[in-house]
Amino acid sequence: MSMTIDEIRQVEIVTAVGSIRVAVNLAAAPVTAANFLTYVESGLLDGTEFYRIVAPCNQGGRAVPIDVVQGGFRETVKAPLPPIIHEPTWKTGLRHRDGTISMARYAPGTAAGAFFICVGDQPVLDHGGPRNPDGEGFAAFGRVVRGMDIVRSIWARAESDAFIRKPVPILSAAVADDGVPFPN
Repeated sequence: MSMTIDEIRQVEIVTAVGSIRVAVNLAAAPVTAANFLTYVESGLLDGTEFYRIVAPCNQGGRAVPIDVVQGGFRETVKAPLPPIIHEPTWKTGLRHRDGTISMARYAPGTAAGAFFICVGDQPVLDHGGPRNPDGEGFAAFGRVVRGMDIVRSIWARAESDAFIRKPVPILSAAVADDGVPFPN
């Protein structure tokens, strides 16, 4: 099934180590996707960072480990836009697979300006998954369509602390709809 430009928007995230292209699915996750696009189109992600890498080396003892790289606004910085409602995976039909982009959050309804990209399949982040005690999972809203090698190179910088000492700068993020198809 082919989707239209009204349903899928592509965003080029340019980092200091290379570019990552994501396809944002407005049809499946309209609130979450629109929030991310507002950050992009307003230039609010420019100058932020990939600052957190969750990997085996920094999850000692964690009952439900995951592998992700997180970017955007840190928890210690108030995001410039208000939090959005939670769009769980049971509602959107999107799943946390290799390359999925999703919103970071504490409780449902607290996601704002931080996002993460899955490295490998992460079903524990879907609705009903055990990563968060509330069982609501995270709000997936798209997938990497180009640049997963860059995501993996960022993930490979993991340290003993998930909040890395040398974050990877996000130089810019811009809508870049040029016909690269959304992956099934």
